Amino acid sequence: MTATFEPRDPDWKARCLASFERQPICRTLGIELTAVEPGFCEMRMPFREELTQQHGYFHAGMVSTLADNAGGYAAATLMPAGSEVLAVEFKINLMSPAKGDVMIARARVVKPGRTLVITQVEVSMLEGGVEKDCALMQQTAYCQMPR
Repeated sequence: MTATFEPRDPDWKARCLASFERQPICRTLGIELTAVEPGFCEMRMPFREELTQQHGYFHAGMVSTLADNAGGYAAATLMPAGSEVLAVEFKINLMSPAKGDVMIARARVVKPGRTLVITQVEVSMLEGGVEKDCALMQQTAYCQMPR
């Protein structure tokens, strides 16, 4: 069961999409923002050999990067206008090798706070139309207001 959240910023979606467009790392890695709703974000990264480690799996850094971004944007959907999101902590469990056609990260806000937002991110690999769990991340995101 997914919690329902009310965004503090009526323009949350435009703010999140604009922020995503300003991220060079997402363009470089080919990350796509495939869904964003209050308290939820889904991102996908197509498999590319240059993003792998020596065994041919996505490198753990790529898994972490995708999960971190998805969690950050799930958190950002509930932050006030003018704010930016920064990860301040995360823990990731790599449960199986990240091998497949597309890596998918689905992030949900667990606890929205005024300055800290806790998210949980499930990462899976899609191969031949079948998804397999790959990683699980818990993240703390910080709501940074302009100075």
